[in-house]
Amino acid sequence: MALIEAKDLEKTYVAGEITVRAISGVDFVIEPASLVAFIGPSGSGKSTLLNMIGCLDPPSRGSLVVAGQDITGFSRRQAARFRGEHIGFVFQDFNLLPVLTVFENVEYPLQMVQNWSKARRRARVMEMLAAVGMADQAAKYPGQISGGQKQRVAVARALVTNAKLVLADEPTANLDRDTAGRIISLMKKMREEFATTFVFSTHDPRLVENVETTFVLEDGRLIRNDLFTGGAGHA
Repeated sequence: MALIEAKDLEKTYVAGEITVRAISGVDFVIEPASLVAFIGPSGSGKSTLLNMIGCLDPPSRGSLVVAGQDITGFSRRQAARFRGEHIGFVFQDFNLLPVLTVFENVEYPLQMVQNWSKARRRARVMEMLAAVGMADQAAKYPGQISGGQKQRVAVARALVTNAKLVLADEPTANLDRDTAGRIISLMKKMREEFATTFVFSTHDPRLVENVETTFVLEDGRLIRNDLFTGGAGHA
């Protein structure tokens, strides 16, 4: 069964007498445990699509099924609960809380998980920090680690709730070439270990080269869908 399925998806914004159609008549399917990128110029609708998939912005029309649930008509409370249970996020500017340690940043999403003891939360956080190679930095603050290390922490935070879907908006945009390459390799490794689907919005050709499917957007429309069967496969 597909992890994500969109049919005739549309997003319209209205401001006074002005109507902007950000997404128009988009259909796509994303399979479990896959690496997928939405690509296109600025303003093409990449981030809007990620926001809709992530229950951050509801569609104006169409059907959007994620993890077996039609999220189109979710209330804010339903959307927040669904995000907490099923979706992790990785941002280009990391979005780590500067007053929290690396450990506390990764632990933060678990505060919403009921019936987890402190010991269980600690064990899960350290498991994820070890998986991304940051266990020895757990006591440091974001201001004390590098950009690449911050993105590793962000990946650990996205996966700590056992999310099977991670949405990453330009995750390599603020990283140098070598660091970006290591983060891409890390996300491929996490996909293998945890059967996680990663969906990216990106301009970065280095990232596009490492995914299995690309959806090309232009002016809010899906103009091409490329499936790669070569080097971008399971690492």
